[in-house]
Amino acid sequence: MTQPVQPDAKQSQSRTARMVWTGAGLLALAVGGLGVILPLLPTTPLVILAAFCFSKSSPRLRNWLLNHRIFGPLIREWEATGAIAPRYKAIALTAMALAFGLSLALGLKPLILAIQVVCLGGAALYILSRPNGR
Repeated sequence: MTQPVQPDAKQSQSRTARMVWTGAGLLALAVGGLGVILPLLPTTPLVILAAFCFSKSSPRLRNWLLNHRIFGPLIREWEATGAIAPRYKAIALTAMALAFGLSLALGLKPLILAIQVVCLGGAALYILSRPNGR
């Protein structure tokens, strides 16, 4: 009696990891796509995240994204220089300010506001430290 051949544990893990990375990339791309319509969703970082996820899972999807007429240039510029276009910097900083303003208007607890200041401040400093792209 022969035993059924079991897939190698490394292959299974690899296949599972690729599926997780692909799923994460598709989710990031879908939410980023919504950002084209909804101005408060950050399209560019999510598309860059999708490209990263696809680099771990699917060369074909990553290639498609890199050659996309809208998203491709953003990804290539980020990968080459780490640059963020001034327009996108302004949008991101404005969205952060609006989110914090809403928190103030809602009268959130001081601890929550302090956490937001630290997190949003760190994100704003990072964005402002990046070179200007196109």
